[in-house]
Amino acid sequence: MTILRIATRKSPLALWQSEHVAALLRAAHPGLEVELVPMSTRGDEVLDRSLAAIGGKGLFLKELELAMLRGEADCAVHSLKDVPMEVDAPFALPAFLARADHADAFVSNHFAGIDALPQGACVGTSSLRRQAQLRALRPDLEIRDLRGNVNTRLAKLDTGEYDAIVLACAGLERLGLGERTRARLDAPDWLPAPAQGVIAIECRGDDAATMDLCRVLDHGPTRTCAGAERALNLALHGSCHVPVAAFARLDGEALRLQALVGSAGDGRAVRAEGAGNTADPEALGREVAAKLMAGGAGEFLPA
Repeated sequence: MTILRIATRKSPLALWQSEHVAALLRAAHPGLEVELVPMSTRGDEVLDRSLAAIGGKGLFLKELELAMLRGEADCAVHSLKDVPMEVDAPFALPAFLARADHADAFVSNHFAGIDALPQGACVGTSSLRRQAQLRALRPDLEIRDLRGNVNTRLAKLDTGEYDAIVLACAGLERLGLGERTRARLDAPDWLPAPAQGVIAIECRGDDAATMDLCRVLDHGPTRTCAGAERALNLALHGSCHVPVAAFARLDGEALRLQALVGSAGDGRAVRAEGAGNTADPEALGREVAAKLMAGGAGEFLPA
């Protein structure tokens, strides 16, 4: 019997995503035994500082990659929005699962949406992208950092530390907490992180057997859209240090991409969009990135 070991973070959402992938792999490969290898990462452990301050979202990956290199795991499951734009050798991403809800969720116990918040209300998010879009809509808001897993963030809202928080719709839905969403923050007015809502599988590119097992879960339309979004982010050298938002969608034979680069400090932003061929999503990503730069986005990007 073949055994496949999945390295995963220990947060409830990460475990849900890994169990979901395990179930899909078992269904696709009868007789395959799938085991989870839960691990703690530095990104999970350091909660008193922003991700940008401690090294970025790649901190969620490194321990899982080391486990694969040591032979303790065969693959890892990630939220694709947390995966760096370029994956270090020898790793590869054989599967992007079909995208769940890409939108952000406005969550509040007392207010129905951003417009309903009182003057100077306190909103929690550590995402510079969310901060930039919040400040553009409501410069009066007090925006405070909010780290931790989904349940931790909701608990801080429920104890009154914040008037509202912004989370990903997909994460809430996956944890059975979709009813906490008071309003969906969606395109074209509000843009998500590149590849938000997409689960990715990572393994060693030289491990042909694992690559083949995982590749059957790859969803072509999702890979096309995420490819455009990630190519844009790469062209802008985007990371959690930079408020970059992007959303691609298929429109018949065309691929359409909307994007934004903003300032978390004052809400100023540059927007751009474009359409391209589904056969080369990365070209569209680079094209829209160039439009953003021509529009002055460089002012908001690190030198």
